[in-house]
This record gives sequence, C-alpha cells and structure tokens, in this order.
Amino acid sequence: MLKFPIIDKQIADIAPDFRAISILVDATNAGQGSMGPNLLEEACDLVQAGGPAWSEAHLSGWNEVYARFGAKPNRTPCSAQALRKRVERDGRIPSINPLVDLYNAISLRFAIPVGGENFDAYVGKPRLSVSDGTEPFDTVMNGEAVIETPSKGEVIWRDDVGVTCRRWNWRQGTRTRLGRPNGGRMWFILESLRSMPEEALDEAGDMLANGLKLLMPGCEIQRQKISLG
Repeated sequence: MLKFPIIDKQIADIAPDFRAISILVDATNAGQGSMGPNLLEEACDLVQAGGPAWSEAHLSGWNEVYARFGAKPNRTPCSAQALRKRVERDGRIPSINPLVDLYNAISLRFAIPVGGENFDAYVGKPRLSVSDGTEPFDTVMNGEAVIETPSKGEVIWRDDVGVTCRRWNWRQGTRTRLGRPNGGRMWFILESLRSMPEEALDEAGDMLANGLKLLMPGCEIQRQKISLG
C-alpha cells in the first residue's frame, strides 16, 4: 500500500477539510492503449454549460484556502480555477497528449485540481508542506531555466530535493513534470475540499484509474484516500 504523500500538521490549520485521492501507477510492463477522442471536448462542453453543480462553491473554497497562506487567488489561482477560466474564455483548451488530456478533462469535469508527476524523478516521498522560504524550485522564465524560491509560509508540494509545485497546486516544477506515458512510474493527486461531494471525488478517482488502464493496459495501480479529519 502507499505510504505517501506526507501531509505536514500545519496544513490542517490552513485547510482542515482537505481530502484527496493519491494514485501511483507503475507502467513498467504496460502496453500502449488508447482512449476516447472526445473526452477533453466533452469536459469543456460541461464547463461551458455551467457544470458541475458544485464548481462555484468548490473553487471559492480553494480561493479562501489560498488567501489563508498569503496567496492572491485572483493572480495565482488554483490549477482547476485557471483551467476553467481558459475554457470559459476560449471555449476549448488545446490537446497536449492523451495522458495530460485525461487529467485535464477530469479537472474540468469535476472542478478539482489534479496533479500528474513523474515519480521516477522524485527523491524521497511527496510532501505537502509549508515553505520556510529557502527551498529551490526549478522553472522556466522567458525560455530560460531558472531557480526560484517560494514565499515563506507558502503551501508547497516538495520532495527531499526541493519544491515540485508552488502555491499548493498553482505551478508545477520542471524536474518532476510528467510528459507522455513512458513506461515508468507516475503519481497523481486529486485534491478536494468539503464543498465537493465525497462521492464526486471517488468518481473522479475512478475516472482517472480507468483512463490510465485504457492508456497503459497492464499497468499496476495503487490508490489511497487521504483525509485530515
């Protein structure tokens, strides 16, 4: 069974109703599959129609959480909010590759932040933590690789080397970024608050797990439910 991610105790003060599903995928011996071509388009259509029913409450809850650790959600929204705004503005988001399209579709359909990571690039276990302001974060600025540091008190995902995602789920680093299915190990985290129905969180986890099995037949999947209370 999974023995990660590690959730530091300070997180409960910032988001006591935080719940998540953690999914580890080992595709070492998996084959190459495919997925329905309209998954992302259908998710965009749902957003354009105003769904899901809990989207406004759930994303407002994430705004409140961001404000509690000093982030400005209008400037740096959670990943689900940013994705949704693009669809509301443009009607669609472009296809990237089947794997990224899958978790973007789930994020849109369920109004939930979904992270996908190259687990083979991790050093130690994923950890949701509060930054001390010194952890390195590798990113790209103006086409050049740069190292930033988060603000002190900022909620970050990290491993033993440094930050893997800033402002909880706002911006992913380059070191652990997930590309195309590559036959290795991948880790996904679906992050929710109480304003999202728990059965919807479970349904989102099912959709991701089933989609991964279609894309990578024969992959091994471990799944864990996380709750702070």
